[in-house]
Amino acid sequence: MSVPDSVSQLLGRPLTDDEYFQAATLGWMTELLQAFFLVSDDIMDSSITRRGKPCWYRHEGVGMVAINDAFMLESAIYTLLKTHFRQHKAYVDIFELFHEVTYQTEIGQLADLLTAPEDNVNLDNFSLDKFKFIVIYKTAYYSFYLPVALALHLLNLGTPKNLKTAEDILIPMGEYFQAQDDYLDNFGLPEHIGKIGTDIMDNKCSWLVNQALLIATPEQRKTLEENYGRKDSAKEAVVKKLYDELKLEQLYQEFEEKRVAELRDLISKVDESDGLKKDVFETFLAKIYKRSK
Repeated sequence: MSVPDSVSQLLGRPLTDDEYFQAATLGWMTELLQAFFLVSDDIMDSSITRRGKPCWYRHEGVGMVAINDAFMLESAIYTLLKTHFRQHKAYVDIFELFHEVTYQTEIGQLADLLTAPEDNVNLDNFSLDKFKFIVIYKTAYYSFYLPVALALHLLNLGTPKNLKTAEDILIPMGEYFQAQDDYLDNFGLPEHIGKIGTDIMDNKCSWLVNQALLIATPEQRKTLEENYGRKDSAKEAVVKKLYDELKLEQLYQEFEEKRVAELRDLISKVDESDGLKKDVFETFLAKIYKRSK
């Protein structure tokens, strides 16, 4: 919905049926890209469930056929693009945008897999710089930048200046979103977030563990090294207790207020003379600020 929402805000009015169809089709292409990544990601991570149901590769009769299914999902993007946008002035720009964002996401996924393999816990691999690199490439480009860039191209407003402004705001917003996601994984209520957090057991290079590593005493670091990334609920509980001792909940809340203030300052400086609108970014920020799920 971020694509039609952004198009509507850029136009400053509700969309006609034809405009909505075009914007929604680009939105579905973004969903197909996400599905392609998630089907593949679940195989790589040996995941069990996705959104409360068995991962696609774990369905009866699917197995490793899911790899080809992921390729089919990706191909569907370009089939839809050719069918509905071949005559659009920005066809090549949209085509190249999908390829570029796919490449960026794959770089982020690779960095994640190499930094935090589930079967080899080494906290020396972790750092806030690594966290930032992973989340920017793995999440921020396709989840935050892509929908707005698509909306700009659809309306032929995808100038280098507008795209750079969107990137400069939406990439740090995507980084904030992932830090928030990591915070909710540990401190959020399962009934709100719709899942039980597993980042500690899964050896994730999360915002929380990186903050803990920055401020932990040598004894606390030893506790982390002995308990983090283990498939053991008792060891997970030890890490959770350490997070409380280190006051990570308060640290996150301070980070959130600082980051949101920075984002609001960036949004306030958006030049609307080329058709870009501050509302696009304000709506994105309003959706995620202080979310509990």
